[in-house]
Order: sequence, then C-alpha cells, then structure tokens
Amino acid sequence: QVQLVESGGGLVQAGGSLRLSCAASGDTFTLYAMGWYRQAPGKEREFVAVISHRGGGTYYADSVKGRFTISRDNAKNTVTLQMNSLKSEDTAVYYCNANRRLQVTIPGASWGQGTQVTVSS
Repeated sequence: QVQLVESGGGLVQAGGSLRLSCAASGDTFTLYAMGWYRQAPGKEREFVAVISHRGGGTYYADSVKGRFTISRDNAKNTVTLQMNSLKSEDTAVYYCNANRRLQVTIPGASWGQGTQVTVSS
C-alpha cells in the first residue's frame, strides 16, 4: 500500500496563496489516481480535487473550481495542490489520498497524515 506525506500547510491571509505537496512511496505511483480532501472543524471530510493516473484528467469541487489547481509529477511521485484566492472557509486540515480507481468524490484507502491550512480574514 502506498504511503503519503503532505507538506506546505500554514497560515495565510484571505486572498493569498498556498501550495500543498504530497510525496508518495511504497508502491508504483502511476497505479493511483491522486486526490485532496479536507476537513474543517465540526464538519465531515469533503472532496477537493482529484487527478487521474497519468494526469490527463482533473476534477474539482465547485467550491474550489477556478481557484485551486491539482497537478502531479510522476517522475517525482508527487502531487501538488496550488491554492489561490484563499477564503476563510478554506480553513481545514487537508489530506492527500490515493485511489487505484479514478472515482470523483470517493476516496481510496490510503491517506496522508494531513496538513493544516488556516486562512485569516
């Protein structure tokens, strides 16, 4: 099973940008579609974005469409979430996810430990 480690979270003012990264190890990276999910305090974990195995397809939650961009580097076994025009409602713990199948909004079994993103208004 693939292991995932996120990095890049932090505190940013509303309107600012952050870039999250997730490094994968332990299995063949291209076997997995990669996604980002987030969980705000008192709320359930929700889908943010997913990218297909080779990077040809990307899908986003309506709440982040046009502001966030997911990408992957299969040579480096990494997936990145570029977050622009951040809003206070983007505050959450962000989790990297790996799924053998490309299933928009449905996560796979492999999760990272999460990275905190806090947007101050």
